[in-house]
Amino acid sequence: MIKGNVGEWSEIYAFFKLLEEGKLYVGNALLERTEFFYPIVSILRNEGEGQNENQYSYEGNLIIVSGTKPEIRIPKKKIAEMSTILLGEMNKSKGSFNVKEVEQFMKLMHCNTLKASSKDKSDIKVIVHDSKTGLEHNLGFNIKSKLGAASTLLNASKATKISYKLIGMNASLQSKANEINPFKEKFQLFEQKNIEIKYHDIANKVFKNNLTMVDSSLPVIVSELALHHFKGKVSNVLGIMEEIKKSNPLEFDVSTGHDFYGHKVKRMLTDMALGMVPSKIWSGEYITSGGYLIVKEDGDIICYHIHDRTVFENYLFHNTKLETPSTTRHGYGKVEKVGNDYFINLNLQIRFK
Repeated sequence: MIKGNVGEWSEIYAFFKLLEEGKLYVGNALLERTEFFYPIVSILRNEGEGQNENQYSYEGNLIIVSGTKPEIRIPKKKIAEMSTILLGEMNKSKGSFNVKEVEQFMKLMHCNTLKASSKDKSDIKVIVHDSKTGLEHNLGFNIKSKLGAASTLLNASKATKISYKLIGMNASLQSKANEINPFKEKFQLFEQKNIEIKYHDIANKVFKNNLTMVDSSLPVIVSELALHHFKGKVSNVLGIMEEIKKSNPLEFDVSTGHDFYGHKVKRMLTDMALGMVPSKIWSGEYITSGGYLIVKEDGDIICYHIHDRTVFENYLFHNTKLETPSTTRHGYGKVEKVGNDYFINLNLQIRFK
């Protein structure tokens, strides 16, 4: 029996839906389908280690399945029927569940698992026709579903701790601050007592150097992102960046209107989306061939791909937020004295809205 949660079933749903539509629509920064689309030539799916890829291509109103087993033909309307059934189940089910009728159809389609095997970590590979160039492109995508819980772009860990020096802190105020749990109230106390909060360091050298490799200013910018979030004023990346642009902590020459902060953060989000993780040395090479498919609440599917870098960056910039991970699990949030100085650690976690 094949069982999975909404996010896992979303991979099969996206596979069916794209085969049914035969078009890969590009989204805008607001998660809306645009008029631009790539005609789908075929979809590739690998069922496991050492197996050849199955190819799903078109012949009129039929889908031709070829690859590891004898070639078969399946009507597109049958695939459309299965995608509708699966969407209905995903909308009403919680936890892990099975859809017997869909599972039987998957076997007919030579699909044995919810998640396809891929060396480059893509959830699905789609060959499209580019009308601008007349060429075909093999595009790899990770699938993100808005039907289930929002997924993380950057998971919190001990590697994502950021250290700040508290100038003007004393032992009495340290004790009082550590009795306060809500971060918003803790930082209100700091403001009332005129405590200056200054970026000190990122705990993990690999993560710090990964950020520096993308842009030398990013460690400071990331510290500002986290600080604005924990102060409780705004959590979405777009809103925080507006505040950082106004305060201009790195004192860039903004007289010419250059969006230094937005540009650097978009690059960072893109690299995080396509391979950079805090605890592993970042080579600059993407682990997928470069994009996301978004399964929306209504079952519509839109794509963002590094092939259209500006659109992809704007999608990430407009659709991510910071959140507060567990303080006990990740060990941060208390004012600590080191030598004669006082510090506080905050932790970075970025999630899709």
